[in-house]
Amino acid sequence: MALLTIRNLTVAFATASGSFRAVDGIDLSVDPREVLAIVGESGSGKSVSMLAVMGLLPDTATVTADEMTFDGHDLLHMTGAERRRIIGREITMIFQEPIASLNPSFTVGFQIEEVLRLNMGLSRHAARARAIELFTAVGIPEPAVKIHAYPHQMSGGQCQRVMIAIAIASNPRLLIADEPTTALDVTIQKQILDLLMELQERHGMALIMITHDMGVVAETADRVIVQYKGHKMEEADVLSLFEAPSHPYTRALLAALPENATGDRLPTVSDFFGQEGVQ
Repeated sequence: MALLTIRNLTVAFATASGSFRAVDGIDLSVDPREVLAIVGESGSGKSVSMLAVMGLLPDTATVTADEMTFDGHDLLHMTGAERRRIIGREITMIFQEPIASLNPSFTVGFQIEEVLRLNMGLSRHAARARAIELFTAVGIPEPAVKIHAYPHQMSGGQCQRVMIAIAIASNPRLLIADEPTTALDVTIQKQILDLLMELQERHGMALIMITHDMGVVAETADRVIVQYKGHKMEEADVLSLFEAPSHPYTRALLAALPENATGDRLPTVSDFFGQEGVQ
């Protein structure tokens, strides 16, 4: 049985001139312990789809779906109290731009301890001890010292590790990682990806990796969904996707990788579909 199931998800945003569909008829599922990558260029609706699952879209968004269930629980129609027992505990999310995601007014220790006290019911003393354990687990040096630091006093890579520690604090069954290596240098990117995969394997979590980087997909995923302009273009296991992509848009993405370049310029979507783009 799938852990998360979504059928015919549509997300529309109200605008001054009407509405705009950022996600249109998306189907997806993820099994326990599976790594699913959602890949596509900016604006393809990857993050919006998962923010809809988390219930974190603004009031201007209208979310509809034939089904959105987590372990048999209906995420669309549950009460706020029921949702709070799942979101942030059994389903957690690592957001883009870790420095912007952390509150600059509080130490990183306070922010993870707050999660532990609210979600796990730990005392202040136990939360502090557990926070140091989590910082150690995600590779933050001198965790007992860094716990007193503010986000601006830490590097981008360290802030991302703090976000990962917060996300795994409640031992979630599903972790959503939204562009977890954005704005990090190449060496730190590799460290963060290795850490996520190690934690996924150690804790037996399902992992949804949102990315535009096909290299990240190749390194991490069991299965891949390719999105473009809010639509699902293709779904395949990772080996099939790279060896024999079935959709022209997927072939365009793979052909645009620098290592696949055959001429003096990288191809664009219009090279595969004409000037009108994907239909």
